[in-house]
Amino acid sequence: MAAQGLATALRVPEPNVFGFAVLLNFPWEFLQTPLFEGMADAPHWRAVQRCGIATIGDGVIMLVAFWCMAAVARTRGWVLKPSFRQTLGFTVVGAGVTVAVERLATIGLWPMSWSYADAMPIVPVLGAGLSPLLQWLILPPLVVWLVRRQLT
Repeated sequence: MAAQGLATALRVPEPNVFGFAVLLNFPWEFLQTPLFEGMADAPHWRAVQRCGIATIGDGVIMLVAFWCMAAVARTRGWVLKPSFRQTLGFTVVGAGVTVAVERLATIGLWPMSWSYADAMPIVPVLGAGLSPLLQWLILPPLVVWLVRRQLT
């Protein structure tokens, strides 16, 4: 009975969007740790915790971007046959939220603020790190592709 409930839950987009977002963002968070102040030298468990929290945040941002696109498309099923514009909108919403969070965090106005290491390239107009921006330009289209494959 529980397996049937899980199978039913996995037939809707949201658990898939969140699940694939977590699976893709978790390694990205670890790979970019040298670009954040103090993360390269942080104790292992502290780095795992910070990356885990960031990954959950990434999953939530991905869900928000999904729901924004669903509102525009007037269906949560947009991800089953996503157009280029829908995928782009999904990506842009996630990137926009991320840039806002990065800016707030790096000026100390986010609950878990952080600083960039000298190695982090900063995107001049946005004032955000290049790595988090690339994360949100590359991973959302992959999430759309994976969710579509999972659900169809």
